[in-house]
Amino acid sequence: MEGAHACLARRHQRARDLLVTTCVERRFRSVDGVEIVGDEAGPAGAPLVVLLHGGGQTRHSWSGAVRGLVGRGYQVMSFDARGHGDSDWSPSGAYELDDRVNDLAAVLSDVSVPYALVGASLGGATAIHAVARGLMPSALVLVDIVPQPEPVGVERIVAFMTARPDGFATPEEALDAVAAYNPVRARPRDPAGLLRNLRKGEDGRLRWHWDPRITHLDRDDHYREVQRSARVLADKPGIPVLLVRGMQSDVVSEAGVEAFKAMMPRLEVARVGGAAHMVAGDRNDAFNASAIEFLSRHLPAAVAA
Repeated sequence: MEGAHACLARRHQRARDLLVTTCVERRFRSVDGVEIVGDEAGPAGAPLVVLLHGGGQTRHSWSGAVRGLVGRGYQVMSFDARGHGDSDWSPSGAYELDDRVNDLAAVLSDVSVPYALVGASLGGATAIHAVARGLMPSALVLVDIVPQPEPVGVERIVAFMTARPDGFATPEEALDAVAAYNPVRARPRDPAGLLRNLRKGEDGRLRWHWDPRITHLDRDDHYREVQRSARVLADKPGIPVLLVRGMQSDVVSEAGVEAFKAMMPRLEVARVGGAAHMVAGDRNDAFNASAIEFLSRHLPAAVAA
């Protein structure tokens, strides 16, 4: 199913004119009936980059990356993970990595061009597990996710996601919560962008746009699954892998990076200064530069003049 969507991706020509490409909303049905909603942009027939956001985010967290990738000639698909944004919440609380890989398989079901996966945090874990389950992307970009993350950072994410179950009276209150969690990022003057991550309940209060049951999963089981899948990925030398690490992240440490590299010596690492765990949001310019340089070597596309 397709329909016009208000999302816009812009790219600069050499003459500094703006070419505006309208995103198209896509809807996919996963194997268990959960509907997944995404945005597709860029030239048909070009190599595809699939963007998988982190836990507690939505597809809109990739807006800067979409603009950069479309500007370099890529086709881009960014979708809301199950239990997030406009995608369905699972009636049975099915939020394991296997469920998320099934969703990704549905998104890719009609893809006939070479593709890369770019996954942040939970999205990166999903991408790793997808390869272990048999998907074969031309390249893989992992954003601040390693098989052995730092427990303190993980617990801080969970604490943020489970705080304030009663929601917020105003968008400004939600901004305060985000600023307290991520002081690295400049506080926006206008909270309008944050509204895409909030939903209004029947009581009129604003709550985060994700299913709270996502945080109920066994985290130890989750990371054991990621570690098993990472070992399978390591045994597939035909898939180049880039890790983009936020240098102020408390989730990925240098020890975690080195352990991952010991497991998979071909791993490339890009370190982004001034960025915490949400690398693409904190330093989108640096993230785009690292990701596009890597993709241009392993999944080349037409470059805008």
